[in-house]
Amino acid sequence: MKEAVGICPCGSGRAYASCCGRWHDGPQYLQAPDAPHLMRSRYSAFVLGLADYLLETWHPSTRPAALEPDPPGLKWLGLQVRGSRQETEDAAFVEFVARTRLNGRAQRLHEVSRFVREQGRWFYVDGEFR
Repeated sequence: MKEAVGICPCGSGRAYASCCGRWHDGPQYLQAPDAPHLMRSRYSAFVLGLADYLLETWHPSTRPAALEPDPPGLKWLGLQVRGSRQETEDAAFVEFVARTRLNGRAQRLHEVSRFVREQGRWFYVDGEFR
């Protein structure tokens, strides 16, 4: 599915290959430079069905064994990053709203996600729904 991506799903307005695609592929795989970039790349991975990337960027302490595929009919509609806060050099929070539609019904996920950096790599830990 990635091959057909033009504009990045994360809403940056940039080409996928020079935005989140660079974190999904290549030698820099899994090495987004900060929590907001990792969060955006994870959103794009959800849109594109990149379960391996999502699991690899999920902190081992909270990572599920597997991810269920999106339910049939789910459409990802967009991402709004509301803000980010760097707590320490290796800990950050990103607040976002992701919009979806399932079977004609609009839904939104409003979350403040927690990220940590270990050995130079950022990981999603968990989130608090708003």
